Amino acid sequence: MFASNISLVGNHPKFLKAKDLAQNVAVTKAPVLIVGEPGTGKKTFASFIHANSARNEGAFNVVNCASGSQEVENQVLGYRDEETGSFNKGVLERSNQGTVVLENIDALEDKFQKRLFNILQELADYDLDVRVVATTSKNLSKYVGAGRFYRALYTYFSGSQVNLTPLRERGADIETLATHFVNTWASENGKEIPVFTEEAKMKISSFYWAHNVNELKAVMENTVANLEGNSIDVNAIELGEKKAEVTSNEADDDGLKLMSLKEAERLLIKKALIHTSENRTQAAKILGVSIRTLRNKINEYRGNGNNYFVNLR
Repeated sequence: MFASNISLVGNHPKFLKAKDLAQNVAVTKAPVLIVGEPGTGKKTFASFIHANSARNEGAFNVVNCASGSQEVENQVLGYRDEETGSFNKGVLERSNQGTVVLENIDALEDKFQKRLFNILQELADYDLDVRVVATTSKNLSKYVGAGRFYRALYTYFSGSQVNLTPLRERGADIETLATHFVNTWASENGKEIPVFTEEAKMKISSFYWAHNVNELKAVMENTVANLEGNSIDVNAIELGEKKAEVTSNEADDDGLKLMSLKEAERLLIKKALIHTSENRTQAAKILGVSIRTLRNKINEYRGNGNNYFVNLR
């Protein structure tokens, strides 16, 4: 067993399932696909897999596939410097015996998707032993069906898929993580560890956390950094309520979560877009609205900073 210094905090059943799967796949050489909304900790899970593998002393490199297509290709495969003529090795070669993370793999240019698949199939021919982890916030299966992602490349990664649950659906984990972030920051900066009031706990537990764990971490670190005294009350926590979307934890007899009509409308539009692989014309037909109405709603949600719609192509 290889020790890990990567901390994955939480006790929600879905989170623990993802953690167990990451732990199990870490000891293999299999490629991994990590799926989750932005901010859910995909890169942290990739680090956890690397740290718990036999290659934990090897290189760990990340390529953001949402960068320009030529830049991504240069990072992955290497390139020759025009001025010096020297060749700069790509991340696959530099990470031999280590791990490469292809972040936002859904953003890969179409032609390079096919080329990358062929290269990954031939790594052994070049004596390269590299674990490749891909991350995405998109439904790649839908992308494949819409012809927007190369099926063979999706199959290459999806055999070991780790699904991360949005923070707002993790219940008590929100408070657990908030306490963890506050305690860690206070300890590292020589400050007395503060405590939350019950009202403050309620405030963070009911917030929507559109940007998930990353947002919670930033808010908690900012809170304790500016805290006067040793108690975190509701006034100490700045959440930007104008962009907050709060839902009820109560459910009716059918197991449906109660929420505002505005929130239900947003979720229904999002579901229709996902179902149609983000084809707005088809989504509008399903919803029974005009394409103009749908476009206006998308722009409204994007303007409010809703993460899914901000990243919508």
